[in-house]
Amino acid sequence: MSDHIIKVANLTKRFGNLTAVDNISFTVSKGEVFGFLGPNGAGKSTTINILCTLAKPTSGQATINGFDVVRQQSQVRQSIGLVFQDSSLDEQLTGLQNLYFHALVYNVPAPVRKSRIKQLLQMTQLWDKRHNAVRTYSGGMKRRLELARGLLHYPKVLFLDEPTIGLDPQTRNRLWEYISELRQREGITIFLTTHYMDEANNANRIAIIDYGKIVAMDTPENLKHIVGKDIITLKTVDNDRTAEEIKHLYQIEPRYNNDELSFEIANGEKFLPSFIRKSSTKILSVSLRQTSLDDVFLKLTGREIRDEEMSNTFKNSAHGRRMGRK
Repeated sequence: MSDHIIKVANLTKRFGNLTAVDNISFTVSKGEVFGFLGPNGAGKSTTINILCTLAKPTSGQATINGFDVVRQQSQVRQSIGLVFQDSSLDEQLTGLQNLYFHALVYNVPAPVRKSRIKQLLQMTQLWDKRHNAVRTYSGGMKRRLELARGLLHYPKVLFLDEPTIGLDPQTRNRLWEYISELRQREGITIFLTTHYMDEANNANRIAIIDYGKIVAMDTPENLKHIVGKDIITLKTVDNDRTAEEIKHLYQIEPRYNNDELSFEIANGEKFLPSFIRKSSTKILSVSLRQTSLDDVFLKLTGREIRDEEMSNTFKNSAHGRRMGRK
């Protein structure tokens, strides 16, 4: 029996003249945390909708836990849990009532229903709040309740579609602690979509998707090797003159990013002192950092994922729109 719990082959989804998912193929192993990284509008949520039987592909095939997402939808739905971008909880009900309703819909056997609900509420530290209406919960508490609900029927795969969007960084970190604990206890596979670079680092493997196509797929560390160099960012009194100097002296084409320049260089710590001494233009600020997934995305697509822009886009449009560089 295959160790691949998700199989996707030549999957395509078109909406009129728009190709939202463009002939993508990949597999996900049992127990893996697999990440889809890209801006809103890249095809992440459309792919999840297909895999979760919420949309039909235009062409191609996909299976979850051995079941075809088009021909065996009921079996697929029993095999998965899903945490949507937007909360789908009934805020008039209590946390306990939300879970009981979900248990009934998914036919969780009565002998284990009560104990299962208690176990998950305790695991997500919501047991003391179980009788409170969900409308009184904080954003982080709602997300934890959705995680508990998604795991209630013993799914083989848990889909997390932008699970921490709109949450502050501290709450995002705490939520990932819960996700990691739940994964270890439940032994499930996690399929994650995100545009947060630090969040993508939680994945065993990442597929970078842009304009419906997978442009790279590997572990976070191996993807960073695509850039493979340190990143120097600086601001001077004359960026154009500095850019010309860098091109002439080091045969490097720096990038403009608002009022700053950035470029990649090996052994940045050794390079920087010499660079500062040789510069004929006054340097106002300079920083050196190691390669991140932001740099990988920029290298592969020529564009950046900007969290602030993504948040504003999400607020303005339920589906978002493609983001270009400023």
